Amino acid sequence: MHLIANAGHALWLSFTMFWQIFWGLSLGFVFSAVIEILVSKDSMSKLLPDRRPRSIIIASLLGAASSSCSYAAVAMARSIVRKGGDFTAAMAFQFAATNLVVELGVLLWVLLAWQFAAAEFLGGTIMLMLLAGGYALLLPKKLECVAVAHAKGDATSTMEGHAAMAMQKQSGTWRERLVSRHGWIAISHAYVMNWTMVWKDILVGLLIAGALGAWVPQQVWQMFFLRGDDAWIVALWGAALGPLIALAAFTCSVGNVPLAAVLWNGGISFGGVVAFIFGDLIIPPILNIYRKYYGSKPALFLWVTFYIVMVLAALCVEGIFFLFGGIPTHRSATVTMAQISFNYTTVLNIVFGIAAVMLTLTFFRSGGPMMMRMMHSGAHESEQAGHCH
Repeated sequence: MHLIANAGHALWLSFTMFWQIFWGLSLGFVFSAVIEILVSKDSMSKLLPDRRPRSIIIASLLGAASSSCSYAAVAMARSIVRKGGDFTAAMAFQFAATNLVVELGVLLWVLLAWQFAAAEFLGGTIMLMLLAGGYALLLPKKLECVAVAHAKGDATSTMEGHAAMAMQKQSGTWRERLVSRHGWIAISHAYVMNWTMVWKDILVGLLIAGALGAWVPQQVWQMFFLRGDDAWIVALWGAALGPLIALAAFTCSVGNVPLAAVLWNGGISFGGVVAFIFGDLIIPPILNIYRKYYGSKPALFLWVTFYIVMVLAALCVEGIFFLFGGIPTHRSATVTMAQISFNYTTVLNIVFGIAAVMLTLTFFRSGGPMMMRMMHSGAHESEQAGHCH
């Protein structure tokens, strides 16, 4: 009975966290789906011809308007490379697509505090600057050629099919797509696709966070994370540890947020939380995808450089917030609030729940399941192999 009670407590914590974040997820996925029909991604490679600041800025803006799913972002980044876009710009797109998106900021605000949402966007911007500058100086041309040539090989994965579908040419102006029936059908398909790509990561993240929140005493976390008078040692330890915890958690950026709340309550540093959220791009499944997409040596280069950039960006964020007195002092994230009541969260959940039902019904009534089967069978893969010059 004691085991059943503990398991029930963990599941209840997971459900209450989902209750807190559902409207933010739905809002973010609606926003991302609407952007999908307004922005033609067929021309993306023309906008990203090199690693100059202009291309990096454009890649960042396009990434911020894209999906927050790590897997989708990685697949779309490869599609950019396959279509002739610059490798560094594609990596910038990938970073922005997982760290500069609205739904991630909303969830951080809801479950933690506004400071974490601001830190995520500030840190994401710093990471992009470090990545672009670092690759301009340190990325060997030979290694880049190997990665590009490998990326332009045949692709048969489901994620590549999802990316190819998302990148395909869209007809009409953005205004015509926004007000047309076909436009809203496209929105419904993109909305459901967003859920299908991340629901497992969200579920895993919620279950892990619920289990850790229910079963791991605060004293254990406080022993694991450094505490002391030397704030910079604590900050350095937290920033270095954050991405490694994410690597072990196997969840994407959205799925990481509930666990980030548990870590914050447990005593990890402010920068450690930020670094943990950044770490979704170096989890083992993503590292294996890098190996398949770009080759073993480029994948190793990406892992090492991504980790360094994440740690440095988290330290910069912590330093900036420390100088301006913006680091939160209370460790009472929403993960500890195991109650559901009628408040603004309930109202927003009802509103975006209705929107979710309507978009899902539109998806099913307009041949969405058949399209999903086509993508899973690789029907949309038509790119040919290329060479790096």
